[in-house]
Amino acid sequence: MTRTVGREHHRALELLERALGYTRGALATVGPDRSGPTPCAGWSLADLLCHMDDGLDAFLEAAGGAVRVEVPRRPASDLEALQGKACHLLGVWSAPTPDYVVVGDSPVPSALLVSAAALEITVHGWDVGQATGALRDVPDDLAQELLPVAQAVVLPEDRPDRFAAPRRTGQTAGSADVLLGFLGRS
Repeated sequence: MTRTVGREHHRALELLERALGYTRGALATVGPDRSGPTPCAGWSLADLLCHMDDGLDAFLEAAGGAVRVEVPRRPASDLEALQGKACHLLGVWSAPTPDYVVVGDSPVPSALLVSAAALEITVHGWDVGQATGALRDVPDDLAQELLPVAQAVVLPEDRPDRFAAPRRTGQTAGSADVLLGFLGRS
């Protein structure tokens, strides 16, 4: 069953659009050498770009109402194709989509799934910037809206396999530092 784009879904789409804009800037800093490390232990920039490509495929698949939990890993597409896929993602989710997406065996509200896409895209954009030396901060307002999403979708059982342990941040830390610290990044 599909629906028109409701208020929560519209808010998630705005979040996704901002995440894509931020990450597009980080991807512009990627050069031909993709062998360098990223903030994710044991991952090269090439590995990260491949992971981003797979993630976009999963979020595109989800717009059809279901997504497989395991996505096969394959070589990353070129940056232009990756950016085109990201723009397509926004277009697909802007059209009427299912209210819920079945992830594995569990129904997930579409707005939460789109918000999770925004989270993943933003954090991987930050990872790309770290790997290329661009060091672009996540905009504070974007991070502030993504923090409750991260707290909803990153569960204790996701650590340490999918996310590192949370890192402490000081009382004066901005929203971006709190978000990244929650996700195990510093």
